[in-house]
Amino acid sequence: MNASQTLVALWTLVLKEIKRFTRIWPQTLLPPSITMAMYFIIFGNLIGSRIGSMDGFTYMDFIVPGLIMMSVITNSYSNVASSFFSNKFQRSIEEMMVSPMPNWVILAGFILGGMARGLGVGLIVTLVSLFFTRLTVEHPLLTVLVVVLTSALFSIGGFINALLANKFDDISIVPTFILTPLTYLGGVFYSISMLPDVWQGVSMLNPILYMVNVFRYGFLGVSDIPVGWALTAVLGFILVLFWVALSMLARGKGIRS
Repeated sequence: MNASQTLVALWTLVLKEIKRFTRIWPQTLLPPSITMAMYFIIFGNLIGSRIGSMDGFTYMDFIVPGLIMMSVITNSYSNVASSFFSNKFQRSIEEMMVSPMPNWVILAGFILGGMARGLGVGLIVTLVSLFFTRLTVEHPLLTVLVVVLTSALFSIGGFINALLANKFDDISIVPTFILTPLTYLGGVFYSISMLPDVWQGVSMLNPILYMVNVFRYGFLGVSDIPVGWALTAVLGFILVLFWVALSMLARGKGIRS
């Protein structure tokens, strides 16, 4: 395939993925916005008024970046995991594998589709948050950069999960038992400075903590983690997981029996 044909193939795959989740928007876009609105009401208004300030900000302002990031992570991951596994289950992925389309185009197409949903839901949650607080963005470029990188990272993670899954139940194991606990323990609802030293050290092993803190720094200008180091870690994770996913796809892992 020449460059123009490759771009057409990539765009076609991305467009297919976008149409897939927008066609069923009551299942893909509406529920996250309602869920996050409940978080804003319960944690931000009701509980937040009793907690008071956090790192010099109202509790509502403090948790908004974390909740936005949480919605981006879960939706980027779940979109790719469910979409690719559906293609694998229906055996339509085999048609892509035998086509002239390079493996990296297949991988990139699903990743960009997952990013479209994750960032779209993130934007919706951001708009919902405006009903509860007034957002300020201290570092706009950094904010956009970290949310895009995070969405890409977890889209790749969803792709790997789908490759390894043998049945539909398998694509829910990682989000339920790994992703959700790490997200809740990733500093979304609290600052790790509140924890004892031992648990602060344990928290540093949670990769989501870095993403949430950099995103919060973009909004509020405060972070528990050195921003430059956190961005480097995210980029490193992306490169490693992309290589792993591409290698697995090239070997037909989970596709060829």
